[in-house]
Amino acid sequence: MSTISTGQTLSPIPRRLVVRGVNWIGDAVMTTPALLRLREALPGAHITLLTHEKLAGLWPGHPAVDKVMTFAAKEGVFSVARRLRERQFDTALVLPNSLRTGLEVWLAGIPRRIGYAGGGRGWLLTQAVPWRTGVTRMRKRTPAEIRQLVSGPVPAGLATGAPSAESHHLHHYLHLVAAMGAKPEALAPVIAVADAEVAAVKAKFNLPEGLLIGLNAGAEYGPAKRWPTDRFIAVAKELRVRLGCGFVVFGRPEEVTLVDGLLAALGPEDRHCVTNLAGKTSLRELCAALRACRVVVTNDTGPMHVAAAVGTRLVGLFGSTSIELTGPGLPGDARHTLLHGEAACAPCFLRECPIDFRCMKSLGTAQVVEAVIRATV
Repeated sequence: MSTISTGQTLSPIPRRLVVRGVNWIGDAVMTTPALLRLREALPGAHITLLTHEKLAGLWPGHPAVDKVMTFAAKEGVFSVARRLRERQFDTALVLPNSLRTGLEVWLAGIPRRIGYAGGGRGWLLTQAVPWRTGVTRMRKRTPAEIRQLVSGPVPAGLATGAPSAESHHLHHYLHLVAAMGAKPEALAPVIAVADAEVAAVKAKFNLPEGLLIGLNAGAEYGPAKRWPTDRFIAVAKELRVRLGCGFVVFGRPEEVTLVDGLLAALGPEDRHCVTNLAGKTSLRELCAALRACRVVVTNDTGPMHVAAAVGTRLVGLFGSTSIELTGPGLPGDARHTLLHGEAACAPCFLRECPIDFRCMKSLGTAQVVEAVIRATV
């Protein structure tokens, strides 16, 4: 009988494997190195990815996945489990840490069920993988802690060292697939987009010819992640003068008002070189449009991760979040310039700043402009 040996034995080798995916765009992109390592370790397995329907557009043509199975936003756990049972999977790998995802594969009667322990769901898994030790985890600071940090010397109890290289979130998923025999070494995240898809998006939305710079001024998590819109405007105006470039402006349907304000602030002489895609693309079209750009200037949000994974260079702006924990692409990739504001309280991981937003306000437009110009070379 064939086995995989990684300290724990998984026997026999999976043949029909379902991977229960995560539910957010950025997190989904960060799972792709683990999926690629899983494919490398199990070349003969049929791998199905179970994912929320809103994320289906990430996966066409992906080399790690044979089939994508989606579920609807309001679909219940019993419905998902029934559909999983019909597929007769022999193994389930559960990437999220929730009780619900453990219940889905347990109710489906899948013989082997691998995922992280904890959260009261260990009994639902046949292989509960211990949590990683020696890594830094995200923790929201309280407003009181933030005020302490900015008011003077940092209290000993609030001081934090630099996160280890293994603390980046993509290692969270690599550690899980290592329990199935896959290599734990990091790879760059990948979202596959064909040249024909890029050409189709350019034609559909009449994107400007020549050098294209993407602007992504929103962030779904909250305003603490958003660099001030007037600074995006200032950067766009300066880049237009110095590079003669065109712009593609990205945003979710909920951010249309924010994007409209950005466009209104540009002079009429510049608007002809701007394509507004806020709320106008499918997720698949977003992937292709991001790949059409030479560089994307972006807050820390889902499209930032997508842009890096399709091969576009980034100038990423970080304030309340951590480059070391959730930065885009392969950590240390020199193609990307990731800028963080100077603030004793950062990263706080809060949705809204309880003080004066100093982390983002300390990022000046000049350094962003220069980073974009360097990235276009």
